[in-house]
Amino acid sequence: MDKDRVKAFAEKVYADMAGTMAVGMAYVGVKTGLFRAMEGKGAMRAGEVVAAAELQSRYVEEWLKGMTAAGYLHYDATADSYRLPDEHAFLLASEGTDHFMGGLFYFAPTLLRVAPNVAEAFRTGGGVKFEEFGSEGVVALDMINSGQYENRLASHWLTKLPDIAERLQSGGRVLDVGCGVGRVGMAIAKTFPKCEVIGLDPDAETIRQAQAAATKAGLGGRMQFVAKTTDTLERGAGFDLITACDCVHDFSAPGKTLAELRHLVKPDGALFIVEPKAADDLQDNINPIAAMYYGMSIFHCMTQSLADGGPGLGTCLGPRRTMELLRTAGFEKVQLLDIRSQTNLFYAARP
Repeated sequence: MDKDRVKAFAEKVYADMAGTMAVGMAYVGVKTGLFRAMEGKGAMRAGEVVAAAELQSRYVEEWLKGMTAAGYLHYDATADSYRLPDEHAFLLASEGTDHFMGGLFYFAPTLLRVAPNVAEAFRTGGGVKFEEFGSEGVVALDMINSGQYENRLASHWLTKLPDIAERLQSGGRVLDVGCGVGRVGMAIAKTFPKCEVIGLDPDAETIRQAQAAATKAGLGGRMQFVAKTTDTLERGAGFDLITACDCVHDFSAPGKTLAELRHLVKPDGALFIVEPKAADDLQDNINPIAAMYYGMSIFHCMTQSLADGGPGLGTCLGPRRTMELLRTAGFEKVQLLDIRSQTNLFYAARP
C-alpha cells in the first residue's frame, strides 16, 4: 500500500467534507440574505454585517469565519473585517439573473434530506417520488433555472429556430412540457405576446406555483397551466413549438412521452429540448460538473423516475442516447444545436 496515496486520498475526503459544509453555509447565505447584505459594501466588521442582515450575532460571526475558511469571503486580520468580493457577489447575490448560482446551494438540503430513503431504495428498488421533495424542492429548481430561462431562452436560444421564432411573432401555439413554475412559458409569452402558451406538469404544487408566478408577472390571463400528462392531450393538437427543458431525463416513460409529443407538434413545428451537459462516455465525465450531476441524478432525477416505474435515465443522459430516443419516437430531423453553455445541451427535433 502506498502511504502517500493514502494520505492524498484522506486529504481529498477532508476537502470533500469541507465542500459539503461550505455548501450548507452558502445555503444559509442565500436563505437569510447574508450575501445580499454584504454585496457592494466593501470591508465590513462582523457587527456591521449583523446590523445589515438583521440576524443573530453569534450565528453571523461563525458564518463569517466559516465562509472565510471556505474561500467565499476575504478577511483582513488587521482591520478584523470581512469582504464579499464583487466577483463572488456576481454569482451569489444576483438572484433572477442568468449568472446566479445560489440556487445550487438552495437545492442541496432538499437532496440530502432524502438520502436515507435513497439508500434504502438501493436495497429494495423504487425511489423517491417528486412530490416527496416538497415545495422547497420546487423553489430550488426555479432558483437554479429561472434566470437563464427569462434572460436567454426567447432572446437567444430560440433564435436557433428562426422559422419557429418568426411564426410565433404573429401567433402560434406553444406547449411547455414539465413546465415547473412556468418560467419558460412566461419568457415566451413576454417575447411573443400574440402566441398561445400552455404549461403542462403532473405535479399539482408546481402548477400552483406556476399560476401564482404568472399572475404576479401580469400574464395570468394569457397563459394556461394544467396539472396533467401528455397522454391526456388530444392527439394532433397542433403545437408550433413544444419545449421540454431539463425534464426528458426525468420522464418515467420517455419513449412513450416523446412519441406523444411527436403527435402533438405540427408537421412543420419543432420540439426544443434543454438537457444537462454531459458526455456520452464516463471517461469524459470525470470533472466537477459531471460529479455534481451524478449526485443530483441519484438523489433527485433518477430516483423519481424509478419511483414511478421508469427506466431512471439519469441526469447525465448524454447526446447519443438523447438523440436515439428522439429518433425512435418518430422525429426524423434531430439536431444538437450550436449554443454555448457550461452546463446545458440543446436539441431541436422535427417530424
